[in-house]
Amino acid sequence: MNYAKSLFVISILTLITLSACQTKDPNLMSVLDINDGWVFRKVGDTKWMPAEVPGCVHTDLMQNGIIEDPFYRLNEHNVQWIDKVDWEYKTNFNVGADLLKRGEIEFDFKGLDTYADVFVNQEKVLSADNMFREWVVNIKKYLKEGGNELRIIFHSPIKEGLKKYDAQGFVIPVSDNDLAEIGKVEGGKRVSVYTRKAGYHFGWDWGPRLVTSGIWRPVYLKAWDDAKIKDIQIVQNSVSKEKATLTAVFEIEAGTKNNAELSISNEGDVLAVRLVKIRKGINKYSVDFTINNPELWWTNGLGKPHLYNLAGKVDIDGRTISNEVRIGIRTLELVRDKDDKGTSFYFKLNGVPVFMKGANYIPNDVFLPRVTDEKYKKVINTAKQSNFNMLRVWGGGIYENDIFYDLCDEAGILVWQDFMFACAMFPEDEAFLENVKYEAIDNVKRLRNHPSIALWCGNNEILAAWYTWGWKKEEEARDKGNAGKIWKGYVNIFHEILPGVVNEYDPLRSYWSSSPSSGTGIPADLNNGDEHYWGVWWGKEPFRNYETHIARFMSEYGFQSFPEMRTIKRYATPNDYNIFSDVMKSHQRSSIGNGTIEYYMLKQYKRPKDFASFLYVNQVLQAEGIKFALEGHRRAMPFCMGSLYWQLNDCWPVASWSSTDYYQHWKALQYYAKKGFEPVLVSPYIDGNFLKIGIVNDKLTPIAGQLQLRLIDFEGKVVWENIVIADVPANSSNSYFDINKNTFLYRKNTRKLVLVAELIENGNVIANNVFYFRPFKELIVPVPKVTYSIKDAEGGYKITVKTDKLAKNVFIEIGDEEGFLSDNYFDLLPGEETTVKLETKISAERLKDVILISTLDGAF
Repeated sequence: MNYAKSLFVISILTLITLSACQTKDPNLMSVLDINDGWVFRKVGDTKWMPAEVPGCVHTDLMQNGIIEDPFYRLNEHNVQWIDKVDWEYKTNFNVGADLLKRGEIEFDFKGLDTYADVFVNQEKVLSADNMFREWVVNIKKYLKEGGNELRIIFHSPIKEGLKKYDAQGFVIPVSDNDLAEIGKVEGGKRVSVYTRKAGYHFGWDWGPRLVTSGIWRPVYLKAWDDAKIKDIQIVQNSVSKEKATLTAVFEIEAGTKNNAELSISNEGDVLAVRLVKIRKGINKYSVDFTINNPELWWTNGLGKPHLYNLAGKVDIDGRTISNEVRIGIRTLELVRDKDDKGTSFYFKLNGVPVFMKGANYIPNDVFLPRVTDEKYKKVINTAKQSNFNMLRVWGGGIYENDIFYDLCDEAGILVWQDFMFACAMFPEDEAFLENVKYEAIDNVKRLRNHPSIALWCGNNEILAAWYTWGWKKEEEARDKGNAGKIWKGYVNIFHEILPGVVNEYDPLRSYWSSSPSSGTGIPADLNNGDEHYWGVWWGKEPFRNYETHIARFMSEYGFQSFPEMRTIKRYATPNDYNIFSDVMKSHQRSSIGNGTIEYYMLKQYKRPKDFASFLYVNQVLQAEGIKFALEGHRRAMPFCMGSLYWQLNDCWPVASWSSTDYYQHWKALQYYAKKGFEPVLVSPYIDGNFLKIGIVNDKLTPIAGQLQLRLIDFEGKVVWENIVIADVPANSSNSYFDINKNTFLYRKNTRKLVLVAELIENGNVIANNVFYFRPFKELIVPVPKVTYSIKDAEGGYKITVKTDKLAKNVFIEIGDEEGFLSDNYFDLLPGEETTVKLETKISAERLKDVILISTLDGAF
């Protein structure tokens, strides 16, 4: 995690004497890690055990053999005691005389989860109560030369929550996602809303209930003289082809008055210098600068996401401190224009309206410190490979680590950033609101220089819950006075505090009060804002409704699947291989989950022959269902200008709406999303009595092409074909072929036919798709003869697959081995072949032993 931005950063073992800091050090600040040598215990116990920092109590207990993996089978239910006791962490460090000569010495806690009392040498220096805030405390007066102790007591978030719950006087509405019953919380009380902590730790309809405590982000000791840089904000004033004018706003904390030189540089080249008189205290100073012939930052698929590596430096009598700041130069606006249908909702990047393609993103693990840099890189690379240009960081998780946003900057992926509020009303007392304000300030300031940040959104689904889930009506029926207080709390947070923070600290970005909605305090409709559509799944509506239930921006929709068998094996035994077994039901948190999967499956397919086949068919079912949405939303451009499905990833191994599982294995949906979000889409569909072919071109250049259409049977015989001229404008969506489906299909056996659509430009197929006229269970699919060959390739192998007849949803497996396939779950037409790249470290001999290729006809 890239938390220390100072140029001079030293990492040492905490037990090494911190005496290297000389009073004449040319660096105004030294930053030192305090992340080693930690031990922990339950408060009241005598035995101390080794602890990992950053970490959490659950992972520390696992490492010490006190508890078993909560993800395995039903173990989650055996560890609910952990969140109801207090925990104590400590470490020791030595301080030399030279360090004590520094003007100021601080502890910087990047993340404490959550109710934490901090002691230095038995003196209490801090009480923290917000997981999302950074806590900085001056400790110089508590230090002594030689040995020192840092100790932190973490109070039970459940016990603290119960105190606040009982003192409230009335019950604040909270969704069923707070799994208090599983947590064995007194009286089933849902206390999550009282604690500024990741909501999903208390459970969700895709996650476990594992309420953590601990030092979840790094701890630093900072020693400085004269002044320190608290923050540098880069404000973009204007951009043209010739130049970009910008301002670096230095926020400096000074212990004394001084003359200083402030400078801003790009890759070592000084762009501007300003001499200032620094005043004691915290003050801001602006340095204007220009970048000539700027290279713009573009989203994935539209251009290069160019980044500038800037450095802001403070020089006081030859002693310096410097912060690095990376920026992208671009213009971005959320366009809300009135038109004949309502009000638009789209993002305009560098003057270009851009259709947003992507998914909702949740934390990668319930135990957050386990998410390594490599895991972050893998998940963002998945998004980039899948043609995403946006991720929505959902409001029941966390404001992500810096590396997440760094990677999005590099990949050209915009971030819809929720504040951390979801599916619940919240308290309205002054202490809570003040805490929320400083949480927002911390995170807006931390993230505002990232070009990937597109939007600040107040909350997830709370406005919808109040008005359309029935909460308002229910609360007013109970007590109108209390209902008024509850709504006042909502208005205070989402209509006043959060937009106020954004306006003050990041005024060039848009704020959207709630998702979904049609404006501040206005419930969602299809014509004026964003929409979460759950008629498919919760309402058991047909998949085809995705093509007609379309709003200006579709920010949530989804369908569930189980992970593949190699993931199931890591949390279950063969005795559990039934979707209605206790283990499978426990690793399924939707109240209607497995039964709903089966309901939809039997609408489209026959009953699979065994559990492994069920997993295979389930993933295809999910992918085929969401395909209706991906293509329907894109065809509706420019009325609809965004499609973010729920959800990209998982925080534990589970049946969920994700397109990649906990181990970041791609499900069928991820492959379908990659294809469905390609820059150019050809999309056959039924509109009333007409068969139509839509073409979507996200590129900024037109296409002069031909649309080649073939109707073939499953043996490969061409029944009908046609070629249509397709001159496709840049950044457009239109229909290029339509015909009465009844006339077109007259006397044709649609049980044996597939429509193949290909868009050809300069002799090359640049987009293709297939369309079936019936559900799979009604098709008469022959048994294909599928063959394959394997060749060595850099980083793995090339697998070439051939078939004589239609091979539906070709599924390539490599047993329990790890590897990544460039394509999978694809349809292979009669007489055709395709080559798939497998990235893996396994040997050729092992690959031959484990490779298995299946087709959908064999699953029943």
